Amino acid sequence: MNGGLYRSTHAAPDGQPPAQEGVTVVSVEEPAPAPQPGQDGGGSTAGQSAIMAVGSLVSRVIGFVRNALIGMVLGEAVGDAYTGAQFLPGQIYELLLGGILSSVLIPLLVRRRKADPDGGQEFTQRLLSFAVVMLGLATALVVLAAPLITAIQTSGDKTEPAFRDLVTNFSYLILPIIFFTGVSALIGAVLNVRGHFAAPMWAPILNNIVVIAVCGVFLLTFGTDKELTPENISGAELVLIGAGTLLGMVVQAIGLLPALRKVGFRWKWRWAPRELGLREIGHLAGWMLCYVAANQIAVFALVRALNSAGGEDNPGALAFNNVFLLMMMAHGIIGVSVMTALLPKMSAAAAEGRLDEVSDDLSRGIKLVSAALAPIVVAYAVLSGPIAVFLFQGGRITNADALDMGTVLTVAAFAVLPLSISFLCTNVFYALQGNKTAALINLPVVAARITGYFVLAAILDESLTAAGMTAANGISYLLSALISLAVLRRRIGRLNLGSVFVALLKVVLAAGVAAGLALLVVRLLPGSGAPDGRVEALVQLAVGGVVILIVYLGAALLLRVREVSQVVGMVRRKIGR
Repeated sequence: MNGGLYRSTHAAPDGQPPAQEGVTVVSVEEPAPAPQPGQDGGGSTAGQSAIMAVGSLVSRVIGFVRNALIGMVLGEAVGDAYTGAQFLPGQIYELLLGGILSSVLIPLLVRRRKADPDGGQEFTQRLLSFAVVMLGLATALVVLAAPLITAIQTSGDKTEPAFRDLVTNFSYLILPIIFFTGVSALIGAVLNVRGHFAAPMWAPILNNIVVIAVCGVFLLTFGTDKELTPENISGAELVLIGAGTLLGMVVQAIGLLPALRKVGFRWKWRWAPRELGLREIGHLAGWMLCYVAANQIAVFALVRALNSAGGEDNPGALAFNNVFLLMMMAHGIIGVSVMTALLPKMSAAAAEGRLDEVSDDLSRGIKLVSAALAPIVVAYAVLSGPIAVFLFQGGRITNADALDMGTVLTVAAFAVLPLSISFLCTNVFYALQGNKTAALINLPVVAARITGYFVLAAILDESLTAAGMTAANGISYLLSALISLAVLRRRIGRLNLGSVFVALLKVVLAAGVAAGLALLVVRLLPGSGAPDGRVEALVQLAVGGVVILIVYLGAALLLRVREVSQVVGMVRRKIGR
């Protein structure tokens, strides 16, 4: 959930409902009408974008603090159980609402806002009333079924009964998050449709602050002297962390309510499900539900594999999730931003049959994302140890635990670019109104991902299971990108793949030079890439980061990587002013 939890979809901006991946998590919604000053959200589009950008950055930073503290407070063994319990509400939310919200309900709200005399007020009230009831019933049923769900998800010869019981106990406290996540996402959709973007972007920060405060109370009350295990964690410790996590989401949902009044929406109870056109909604949501369901099956297989291998000496769900957050940060800042800028233009071109422009925009997006992500990929691969030690070591997370996370991050580095390219391709299908095609492509991708989970879990040592699961994700992202490009080539014609290949080759060469020199420099520093503490980690990050950035930019300019040259030129012009 918010604060960072792996989903089988491309990551959306914090606080926004996830859009499904052509693999984890943006939206295929129609653009909301731009707010006019004094109406709805008010303010200029540029002002709203600035607020969203700052909110996203602040939320991501605070989210990392939250997750690092969770690890420090709980340690790996109990942290794995806590993270496993958090997977459950994420999976259920995705099945109930996640993809349907972004691909069906938001466009529907936009249409009703334009067409209805009251601006869609009454229809939105009916939809929220119906959704709240359904979310409440679903949440109650899932909480009652928590022992059965966790028994299946944690089954295995190597899973200790104490660990399984701990996941179940955490689930009782955390699963009600489903209801408040759904309500929060629905309120965010109503606000976005009315041109207000700030509150949904900033609300998750409240959630993270609450959980950070709970971690602080935990440390002050119980300390870190005792090594926490599934066998010795007390009821008070369990309740404080579990209930505190739930409280964070409750505060997030409540924090959005004032914004509803600001945009002129009144949440009045209207129970009229027959007037919602549920048959139409169900028809539109069918392929997206298929898409989401396939992804959640993959998440289920992932959690089982991580639970079977994780333990006091092996990186499990906690390590995997921490690294996944780093991967999603790079993708979110670059891939999601590029697609957000391109999607309205691509959608308009597709609607008017200008498929050559769609092709040009996709090619441009791939080149730009590759050039921008390359130095981040190099940093994750070369500086994985220092990054993990600096971010996660402390409390009950030892230096060895953090370096194990660094190993997972090294593998994740090679999954970042395929993830973003597959994400771009999937959103092209959305622009073309090709939800069915995206769902059908996702089926073999998910099958390959699940196969990778089981095969790698069987052949790898348990200490490498989290890295293996990350590798399986990366392979499936690459497969998704290749299949999507092949289908798009048949659907919209030429994709300028020759120029894309040349650009990618130049980027790889520049990144390779930067990686080689940075690796050499870091090996000469104290710690040799495996720092013993935060001081050594910070030195390696500072020196290695500067080398990577300077060498990559220099090599890219020499190789005439157009996208890098454009960015450097823009910076020079701004400095000149």
